[in-house]
Amino acid sequence: MRGILLVAGKEIREGIRSRWVVAATLLLATLALTLAFLGAAPAGRVGAGALEVVVVSLSSLSIFLLPLIALLISHDAIVGEMERGTMLLLLSYPIARWQVLLGKFLGQIAILALATLFGYGAAAVALAAAGHEIGAEAAQSFALMIASSVLLGAAFVALGMLASTLVRDRGTAAGIAVGLWLLMVLIWDMALLGLLVADVDGRVTAGMVDALLLLNPADAYRLFNLAGLPGLGELSGMASLADGTGLTPTILVAALLAWVLVPLAAAAAVFSRREL
Repeated sequence: MRGILLVAGKEIREGIRSRWVVAATLLLATLALTLAFLGAAPAGRVGAGALEVVVVSLSSLSIFLLPLIALLISHDAIVGEMERGTMLLLLSYPIARWQVLLGKFLGQIAILALATLFGYGAAAVALAAAGHEIGAEAAQSFALMIASSVLLGAAFVALGMLASTLVRDRGTAAGIAVGLWLLMVLIWDMALLGLLVADVDGRVTAGMVDALLLLNPADAYRLFNLAGLPGLGELSGMASLADGTGLTPTILVAALLAWVLVPLAAAAAVFSRREL
């Protein structure tokens, strides 16, 4: 355990030195504050509190932004160390390869969690300071949104680390990271929509649609926050989807956890057999 924590600490220090923590936090805080005050104005007219509007806005933003940040910080976690020659030095210490991988994963999740907590938290603090009433249900939804955002980021960090163990150079890893982002965030939903539009005979069942949604962590996150949280389905326009799907919040969280654990386990298996 000590070895894992040492590697995680090293990853966090490198993130701070490279300004990743500061840059990500400032970016998320700027966007969150902008959405907070733009969304606070019409909040009363749509029958929702300002913080609830912010939860919907930040959830939509997170689907695009957090996977990209996660892939950028994780795609060269292994292959980058190998190219620089520091992986051999790291493994010369009494530490197993899976511990190196897990330590790097935890360190990168800590970076992402800090950026998300302080960046998004700035919006809630600003709304409270501006005198907007924040109810218990809205605060709970906001907390769940932040927690699920970190979980979404963890899923893409795991995918980025898997890509990093599979390739031999950082350029290829970066290309895979961009491809994963395009596939999961943009192409998947467009392809699913095209499939449903083309399905004039009704061969695509509700169960098949649910399975396809679970095969994408971004969709599981979207459903959890925009359809699964209390009172946000109507606000986000996804109430009908929430009523028509058999995916409960528990199932969606389990799917996100699976998207973290399965790629991470695969990365550990690949890294353990890889020649340095």
